[in-house]
Amino acid sequence: MEQYWQKEIETASREQLTAWQNERLVNTVKRVYENVPYYRAQMEKAGITPDDIKSIDDLHKLPFTYKSDLRDTYPFGLFAVPMEQVATMHASSGTTGKQIVAGYTENDLAIWGDICARQLAAVGCEKTDIVHVSYGYGLFTGGLGLHRGARRIGAVALPVSSGNTARQLTIFQDFGSNILCCTPSYAMYLGESLEEAGIPLDKIKLKAGIFGAEPWTEEMRRMIEKKLGLKAYDIYGLTEIMGPGVAYECSCQKGMHVNEDHFIIEVIDPDTGEVLPKGSEGEIVFSCITKEAFPLLRYRTRDIGVVNYETCECGRTFCRMSKPRGRSDDMLIIRGVNVFPSQIETVLMREGHSPNYQLVVDRINNLDTLEVKVEVTADVFSDTVANLTKAEKKLADSIKSLLGVAVKVTFCAPNTIARSTGKAVRVIDNRKLH
Repeated sequence: MEQYWQKEIETASREQLTAWQNERLVNTVKRVYENVPYYRAQMEKAGITPDDIKSIDDLHKLPFTYKSDLRDTYPFGLFAVPMEQVATMHASSGTTGKQIVAGYTENDLAIWGDICARQLAAVGCEKTDIVHVSYGYGLFTGGLGLHRGARRIGAVALPVSSGNTARQLTIFQDFGSNILCCTPSYAMYLGESLEEAGIPLDKIKLKAGIFGAEPWTEEMRRMIEKKLGLKAYDIYGLTEIMGPGVAYECSCQKGMHVNEDHFIIEVIDPDTGEVLPKGSEGEIVFSCITKEAFPLLRYRTRDIGVVNYETCECGRTFCRMSKPRGRSDDMLIIRGVNVFPSQIETVLMREGHSPNYQLVVDRINNLDTLEVKVEVTADVFSDTVANLTKAEKKLADSIKSLLGVAVKVTFCAPNTIARSTGKAVRVIDNRKLH
């Protein structure tokens, strides 16, 4: 039987959801216009005032918000409340520039707890469960978001954080953790570590896993489920919008339900910015309509996906977004061909290879090159050079068949590609260094 956290909201009629969105969008636009000078200037530049926004049908009139806007107003320039109302702050890693700083009021934190509780309830979490949170704690939103969700439900929140894998395996066995929250790449690593330690699955009690913060394929889902003996669920979020819990998977696993009472989702053409018809694939854009401290409007996520508005078999009426196919800013253009790391991962796992891989892009003699490094088992790696070369060529042919671009495949010994307890580093683009 499907579990809900706030059933009356999660199964509300489309008319009710639209009414909430209309009212909350109008109020939010008015609030940011009055309290955020940057937004007021952007709206004036676009020739609009809050009076022009009467419903979600007018959303397209508002200017987009870009990651660069958040850096230009660093650290607190987009906060819509005075600092005495800010309860806490989180920040992105800042690996591609200044870090993004997000503020939360106490009410924002309560909402965040609820939307993460919706995900936990959807995977069957109850008060008697032990939620093993292996997302990083600290300024990263992952750990504390799921922690709040677990506490909202009344379950035990185990703040294990990331790293120290041997200790995590001990906790699985001794504490009886039964719901795991971490990145999919770390979940794979935990599964590998269980095997290497010789710990059988009947010694641990995991029943469900909530994995997000990086793209992952259906093939990887199946492998994680096999290695950890659980059912794997996807969760979507980003620091700029809230953190984990913006959208979540139910037991049907046919897309992630967007918490539409708090966020409005659009799909746009990433090149023109034009809103696309329902069912089209494009860039996902979010507007926050209940956040007090840091309410972004029309934020361009760079994630590429599709939104489905049909009512789900689980009974939830929230629209569902697909697992992002990739990010427009992570997309590699190799000799004019668009390549997403997730496409290559699909081929690897379909052909029975490890999901531990890395893509190395370079430019040699003015020509782009793509090398796919893949870890193989010790047996395969110690095979004859001729057999190894043959297997590498077979995989390269499969990738070329899907992508339409030639690649070089290099098999690597086990455990030679660096593991990450956070987001996996999939791409090394040396072209940027030239």
